[in-house]
Amino acid sequence: MKAVVYEEPFTVTVTDVDDPGIQHPNDVLVRVTSTAICGSDLHMYEGRTAAQSGIVFGHENLGIVEEVGPGVVSLKKGDRVVMPFNVACGFCKNCLAGKTGFCLTVNPGFAGGAYGYVAMGPYKGGQAELLRVPFADFNCLKLPAGEEFETDFVLLADIFPTGYHGCELAQVSPGETVAVYGAGPVGLMAAYSALLRGAAKVFSVDRVPERLAKAEEIGAIPIDFTRGDPAEQIKAQTGGEGTDKGVDAVGYQAQAHDASHEEPAIVLNALVDTVRPTGMLGIPGLYVPSDPGGPDEHAKHGQLLVSIGRMFEKGQQMGTGQCNVKRYNRQLRDMIIAGRARPSFVVSHEFPLDQAPAAYEKFDKRIEGYTKVVLHPGHLVSA
Repeated sequence: MKAVVYEEPFTVTVTDVDDPGIQHPNDVLVRVTSTAICGSDLHMYEGRTAAQSGIVFGHENLGIVEEVGPGVVSLKKGDRVVMPFNVACGFCKNCLAGKTGFCLTVNPGFAGGAYGYVAMGPYKGGQAELLRVPFADFNCLKLPAGEEFETDFVLLADIFPTGYHGCELAQVSPGETVAVYGAGPVGLMAAYSALLRGAAKVFSVDRVPERLAKAEEIGAIPIDFTRGDPAEQIKAQTGGEGTDKGVDAVGYQAQAHDASHEEPAIVLNALVDTVRPTGMLGIPGLYVPSDPGGPDEHAKHGQLLVSIGRMFEKGQQMGTGQCNVKRYNRQLRDMIIAGRARPSFVVSHEFPLDQAPAAYEKFDKRIEGYTKVVLHPGHLVSA
């Protein structure tokens, strides 16, 4: 089959790899119809992880069940399904508690597994024509047949639930004010989710004009951090108090206010400044224990200088960690079907699989309005 394969920093190719097969009675094979490029893929693409050449990328996957293992009971050939980026067993202590992003079974020695990602288990990614899905009864979410809502539903694999998870970590409630740092796909989904949860005022902090324009389109208030301290800009619009809640949708590659260099802890510290005393912070933005490209030795080992004293003084609380997609994806699917949510507003480009190398390059450079790219293996799609 054709698949997107990582070769070296800033280089992916579309090449032939072995087809996956049924390895366990609980497996299914899915013929992928849509698979998205994620900002987390860019961390590997840029050489900012321990990823080795040969990894098949892709953890945001949707398709049609092609083959069913003999132990699968709820799925059949022809079912349309979307898979959480988390690979999970469904029966370990964490899965039973709803914390499927930290499954203790699928990646021995580590809490959590995922498709096509470094250190997240032996699971090939879905930026390919076929995908093996383990524990399929648990990991597959059924969708209505056909092609309707294709680019909405593929976002259920990761970024829509992850944005919603940021709001859940911060316990965003109706009538509150919320600051979301980052207006990339996850940040836009966090701002959108805050509005879906009834927030009265949502601020979206970024520096890319196209992203800030997208945020404004959905009803968020754009804050360009190159025009001054974003915390001060937000306080000026909240009576000097700051927001009730804050979400970090940026992570460890955060940029300084003048966008001239990276400052890995700048968003965390900005949130401490932005959120009022006793407010809450949700941190779905990715932080890693090892970053070969970190700007200093501490950052290279995931050690950041965070204003914990100021956070303690303000009595703030923080929630962290990757999204437990299954906790949210069924409800978010039903919101899409009911017309209550259309997350596909973030999708800027759709391409056939063979255009993945160019799409990676342009998405990485944030040019030509690239906000979210969806690839369609086996299909020809106009830009």
